Amino acid sequence: MSVGQTNTLTIRTPEGIEFSFLLAGPITRFLAWSVDFMAIMAANKLLTVLLGVMGILSRDLAAAAGIAGYFIVSVGYGIALEWYWRGQTLGKRLLRLRVNDVSGLQLQFSQIVIRNLLRFVDSLPILYLVGGLTCLISRRSQRLGDIVANTIVVWNPAVEEPDLDQLLEGKYNSFRKYPHLVARLRQHLSPSEARIALQALVRRDELQPDSRLALFENIAAHFKSIVTFPNDATDGISDEQYIRNVVDALYRNSS
Repeated sequence: MSVGQTNTLTIRTPEGIEFSFLLAGPITRFLAWSVDFMAIMAANKLLTVLLGVMGILSRDLAAAAGIAGYFIVSVGYGIALEWYWRGQTLGKRLLRLRVNDVSGLQLQFSQIVIRNLLRFVDSLPILYLVGGLTCLISRRSQRLGDIVANTIVVWNPAVEEPDLDQLLEGKYNSFRKYPHLVARLRQHLSPSEARIALQALVRRDELQPDSRLALFENIAAHFKSIVTFPNDATDGISDEQYIRNVVDALYRNSS
């Protein structure tokens, strides 16, 4: 794994295939945070109104609840949305950003909690000065919370999707007999892992035969460790066909 001077994180497989992630810079991240900040302020404004009603009964109770509520909303907003939207908040969605593990694999809940708890340190003394300076210095454009949580923020530009009908060659997908397992696969795979499988199919003709076999064997083994399909769905198919079935299940709706 390496980071070039063009603000791109590149993951290289043992077979020599590279998968690149465009790292989000401080300005783009600040714009996304601005959107999130407005959403948090709106939520806190609503909370203030509700606590104002409580204040009629007990000012001390309302004040204590206000402090606790502000903390819960400010931290909980990022944790809840990044977990539910798999690395995205409202601001990140608008700016096409996503939080990833530095290895490109699935983001863990503990990483989301850590990076959001440390957001208070990154925001010091004002306007994310600590976090912004850390992003500028870091080779991976990471703020302090990202460094501790081992995460990165990547930018996903709008790109033309490959022709899936041509790519998948209309082959029968035995996995579709088990929609509950397909649903579980979609739930547990990160967008980066799905993209790696798709790009492996797109670029398979660039590989030498031995490297092609080894690449699909490694990717298939990883996916098999996440969800196990019954033997009647996997018997007699190659690792490449296995990945083709996975990509078909992830990227195309059931017919």
